Amino acid sequence: MVKICCIGAGYVGGPTMAVIALKCPDIEVVVVDISKPRIEAWNSDTLPIYEPGLDDVVKQCRGKNLFFSTDVEKHVAEADIIFVSVNTPTKTRGLGAGKAADLTYWESAARMIADVSKSDKIVVEKSTVPVKTAEAIEKILTHNSKGINYQILSNPEFLAEGTAIEDLFKPDRVLIGGRETPEGRKAVQALKDVYAHWVPEDRILTTNLWSAELSKLAANAFLAQRISSVNAISALCEATGANVSEVAYAVGKDTRIGPKFLNASVGFGGSCFQKDILNLVYICECNGLPEVAHYWKQVIKINDYQKSRFVNRVVSSMFNTVAGKKIAVLGFAFKKDTGDTRETPALVLCLRKFPCTVVPWTCYSRLILQLYS
Repeated sequence: MVKICCIGAGYVGGPTMAVIALKCPDIEVVVVDISKPRIEAWNSDTLPIYEPGLDDVVKQCRGKNLFFSTDVEKHVAEADIIFVSVNTPTKTRGLGAGKAADLTYWESAARMIADVSKSDKIVVEKSTVPVKTAEAIEKILTHNSKGINYQILSNPEFLAEGTAIEDLFKPDRVLIGGRETPEGRKAVQALKDVYAHWVPEDRILTTNLWSAELSKLAANAFLAQRISSVNAISALCEATGANVSEVAYAVGKDTRIGPKFLNASVGFGGSCFQKDILNLVYICECNGLPEVAHYWKQVIKINDYQKSRFVNRVVSSMFNTVAGKKIAVLGFAFKKDTGDTRETPALVLCLRKFPCTVVPWTCYSRLILQLYS
């Protein structure tokens, strides 16, 4: 039996491994994490994350060929394929602070894999990482190889929170990047064989490592760009009397553009878009492409502008003062059908402009904030 281990039981690792276990009953899948409370939650009736359909998938597989454990080293040592799905936050200090991805967790995972492995491994990048990360990880693994062969693959996730299970069941594409060597191609085929249990062959794309790593950053940047584009047009619509919904509908009817991600909003949130664009900006700067870096910076600037503009409109509608008034914000997650509040525009808006006490409580699975000026 093929054994898969995923390091990281978060929003990507948990759902992805649950679906692999469901679709591949002949494969043993273990999700490991150093957080005992998180693993306990995965083994309970109350999962640590909310995704429509996730509960049913986990309940069908858990205890059969899907397991959650804190015994990280044991399961890594036993695995044939290791997915690494750990956080890659933006660096807060040192070279590249405020833009570059912090690969501390990834490096720690790689060193641990090298320390405990006793057989050949396929190590799969599932986290969003900068271009050439695989090269650095490869050096760590081979330097401590003890005669063990490692193949590094890039298999970025293209999930949207709120539709993750649906996205996993019917993906637009599965992207696998590997070395263009006999060993690399063999590793790519091994991972293709896993996804081939349910994904049509024409939707499984293979590239070199660097193309796969960059494709994830580029995809998120393009999606965020569309949001900032329609939000920029919304400002112009308000200034001219045009209706942004009508404009977006008309624009989206163009088959070259399409209707997706053309809904004007307060701005994008979540843990990915801004982080990944900043990472892309840093990569451009490091490669001597300041004009390209400047272009992508504007996506974030428009997003920040949209949030500020929305707050100014709220204050204006309240006669330019919020003193002594209460404001309720209905909907606290960064988007619908998820419990993820990371970088939620709701919290950013509230704390940026209003000196207030925030008192959260749940109401029909949503969170209301009551703001006291």
